[in-house]
Amino acid sequence: MFSEQVSTYFCSCSALYPSPEEGWQIYSSAQDADGKCICTVVAPAQNMCNRDPRSRQLRQLMEKVQNITQSMELLDLRTNRDLQYVRNTESLMKAVDVKLKTASDNPRSLNPRSLQELKDKVTQLLPLLPVLEQYKTDARQISRVREEVRNLSLVLMAIQEEMGAYDYEELRHRVLLLETRLHSCMQKLGCGKLTGVSNPITIRASGSRFGSWMTDTIIPSSDNRVWSMDGYFKGRRVLEYRTLNDFMKGQNFVQHLLPHPWAGTGHVVYNGSLYYNKYQSNIIIKYHFRSRSVLVQRSLSGAGYNNTFPYSWGGSSDIDLMADENGLWAVYTTIPNAGNIVISRLEPQSLEVLQTWDTGFPKRSAGESFMICSTLYVTNSHLAGAKIYFAYYTNSSSYEYTDIPFHNQYSHISMMDYNPRERVLYTWNNGHQVLYNVTLFQVVKTAGD
Repeated sequence: MFSEQVSTYFCSCSALYPSPEEGWQIYSSAQDADGKCICTVVAPAQNMCNRDPRSRQLRQLMEKVQNITQSMELLDLRTNRDLQYVRNTESLMKAVDVKLKTASDNPRSLNPRSLQELKDKVTQLLPLLPVLEQYKTDARQISRVREEVRNLSLVLMAIQEEMGAYDYEELRHRVLLLETRLHSCMQKLGCGKLTGVSNPITIRASGSRFGSWMTDTIIPSSDNRVWSMDGYFKGRRVLEYRTLNDFMKGQNFVQHLLPHPWAGTGHVVYNGSLYYNKYQSNIIIKYHFRSRSVLVQRSLSGAGYNNTFPYSWGGSSDIDLMADENGLWAVYTTIPNAGNIVISRLEPQSLEVLQTWDTGFPKRSAGESFMICSTLYVTNSHLAGAKIYFAYYTNSSSYEYTDIPFHNQYSHISMMDYNPRERVLYTWNNGHQVLYNVTLFQVVKTAGD
């Protein structure tokens, strides 16, 4: 909600923030009893720049370069392998050549035994034929790659001409300024109500059927590490990838071996530490990645564990840890509250419970849940056809039933968490790692409010 004192009775919101062309939508404008201008708007998504035509063109070029690079790497590996095979058969070919020359110069020297030896050596050379055929195929592929590189060069030259006199450093400086402005804009955005979830983007299709993956929720955007944890019980291995691209390729990672195994998939990385539920207990552990040590562990009093109160899909998902714009949370249930979902806000350093809410929603009827702006959103199933069905607002201790559909592409979600830094939902869906963009009904304030 945008609120600013105005001196006239006419209230206009259009002059107070960017135009619809930049992604902002005006829903209403009015004055309250105090004469303040009340503007209801929806702010642009953080990744709006992805819709820019030049951004799309550059992204397509990057994908082509990546494809060409992978093709060349494959050709290089295959060529080196086949070349080594040819080298290994070189001596055999020379021996066959000597025997053929001897037989040609002196046919009488070719007795049955010598003929059989010659046949055996020729038979040993037969595997060389498919290798040579592969050489022909690779040669044709190299021609195609050469043509793609030529076309790519022409496109890049056209972009360079279009960009005119801007050099790399100037463009880089402009990009940094735009990123700073975007970050400043996002910082001004207040919390909002979830109104929609976009179609899923499959990042990777690997790993076990159940698991979790995440990025840090509050560190600067310059840190792009991704963490992955396969399975839902007794696991101890956490893989840390340098970038999302490395995660997609399954390369450039380091391994963390946790001192205690985990339960469920409700883990979260918050300010450089992994928070997770210790296997067969209601203990929460804070593991620091840089020091590779446990900083603190604390029992979540009364919380069910070991598949006592899981989500509908099971998987020891009794305790679900998550983070949003307002801090660290635990979603669980206890026997006294009859298996209904409980939300507790946690102090990140000590893991002490700061405040608790009983939502009244049965946890076994929930597919998954996530926090956005201190509101818990719950899905009614983990299978195909699920929707975001229930919302509990901790700020007002109230709830409502919702009807927000989302596309469950692979029909079995075992992890769903919101990342406030990126404003996306991370999900693990039947062995696929999938992202959803979210649409929030924004509350926007000026610096004077």
